[in-house]
Amino acid sequence: MNKRGAGFWILIIIGSLLNAWYLVGQTMCIFFYDFTVSIGLQDSAEVVTPVGVAFGQGFGIGDTLLYIPLFVIGIIGLLKRKSIGVFAMFGALAVTVYWPIVCLGAVYMAKGAPGWNLTAYAEYTVILPLIAIYGLWGMWYVYRKRKLLVKA
Repeated sequence: MNKRGAGFWILIIIGSLLNAWYLVGQTMCIFFYDFTVSIGLQDSAEVVTPVGVAFGQGFGIGDTLLYIPLFVIGIIGLLKRKSIGVFAMFGALAVTVYWPIVCLGAVYMAKGAPGWNLTAYAEYTVILPLIAIYGLWGMWYVYRKRKLLVKA
C-alpha cells in the first residue's frame, strides 16, 4: 500500500476548505444574498450592480449543482482510493482554474462601467490567482499520481 504524502494532504485539505467556502459563499448566496454580503463572501448590488448580483447567484447555482458535488466526490473518492475520485477531482480542479480566470477578467473588463463600484482590486488580484494556481497544481498532481491514488 502506498503511503500518502504531503502533496495528497495539501490537495485534500485545501479542496475541503474551498468547498466549505463555496458552500457558504455560493450556495447561501442563492437564497440569502444579503447574508453572504454581510460576511464578506459576496459584493453588494451597490458595488457590482444588480446584474453582477444575478451573475453571482448564477455561479452559485452552477457551483451548488455541479462544482461542489464534483469536488466532494473527488475528495471522498481519493480518500477511499477509488478511480472515480481521480476523474471527479481532475474535473473539479479544472473548474478551479477556470472560474478565477473568468472572474478576474470580468472584474477588470467591468472597471469603469456605469454602476460598477468595486474597489477591492488588490484582493481579487491576490486571491483569484492563488486559487487558479492551486487548481493547476492539483491537476498536475492528480495526473502525475493517478495510478498511485487508487487501489491496485
